[in-house]
Amino acid sequence: MFDRVQRVLDQVGAPMACLFTRPENMTYLSGFTGEGAVLVAEGLRAVITDFRYVEQAQQQAPGFEVFETVRGKGQNAWIEQALRQRDIRTLACETDHLSHDAFAALEKALDGIHVVSCPVDLQQLRAVKAPQEIDQIRQAARLTDDAFAYLLTRVRPGVTELNLVALLYQFFLDHGAQGFSFAPIIASGENSSLPHAIAGNRAIRPGDLITFDIGCKVGGYCSDFTRTVAVGQVDPELERIYEIVLQANLRGLDAVRPGVTGAQADAAARDYIAQMGYGPCFGHSTGHGVGLEIHEQPRLSAASEQVLEPGMIVTVEPGIYLPGKGGVRIEDLVLVTKDGCEVLSHADKKLLVLG
Repeated sequence: MFDRVQRVLDQVGAPMACLFTRPENMTYLSGFTGEGAVLVAEGLRAVITDFRYVEQAQQQAPGFEVFETVRGKGQNAWIEQALRQRDIRTLACETDHLSHDAFAALEKALDGIHVVSCPVDLQQLRAVKAPQEIDQIRQAARLTDDAFAYLLTRVRPGVTELNLVALLYQFFLDHGAQGFSFAPIIASGENSSLPHAIAGNRAIRPGDLITFDIGCKVGGYCSDFTRTVAVGQVDPELERIYEIVLQANLRGLDAVRPGVTGAQADAAARDYIAQMGYGPCFGHSTGHGVGLEIHEQPRLSAASEQVLEPGMIVTVEPGIYLPGKGGVRIEDLVLVTKDGCEVLSHADKKLLVLG
């Protein structure tokens, strides 16, 4: 964790302190997963939190001082004290995370200390994963593959989407996950045309497509995975769009390698879907980074000029959605390697027909 803090301070390149309040950035720098803030500068590594998390911070963030907020001495007071003791005249903070009122209160408390936006893009630093981070994500991906295989044994007409969500949650907990990495999308029949459908009480029926967009957390790191399966014979157009999405997914995977921009990787999948006549039915990006957050840098989108680097982990998830009829999405979790990519999702991608 200290190496990560030093990387931040080296990039700052000026005598200032940096305040981090975004939970994932706090965890990334210190290991602390509770509420509060992380304050760093040359010679200063501190977690600021309240009574509920003091012991937790001491355990999770060795090498960091723990400042406990109490009535009459809140977070801003601790920040002021630490900065004035070290004669630090500038504080950089995550202005994209602080509310307007919180920023104004901070400025008021630090009278005479200049408060600026943090010049370091910590989310960009987090985009390239260290080996231990990759290992946690690999474990989460493996467990998600296993969970999907288990769910397939429980799919039958009459079972509801929420029944499957409950089974999924229990499976993850029983096998060592911390829980979901996001609210799972289990969307059957016409619901599968909704890219972010909310699982409900709809019962599975013969002729349905079912989209499973699921993931778990292991060691604080996320997995993300999508497969679409059929229950019995489905509409021929749904079979057709499945094959188109599968080919788009494979083309997207082929494009993921160092030196490629997010826009180029996105185009590899998107252009094929457009050529097959379904361009308007694919409205979301082809992929996104995955790590401590389920959606982080880099983005595989038409607007992204981010260049892929070894150690980045992204999704490749093209889809086609036909309102009122159904939809298909196929998503793999992918590690960018020095000469291409490694697919971390191993479930078969041929259209699986259940029943």
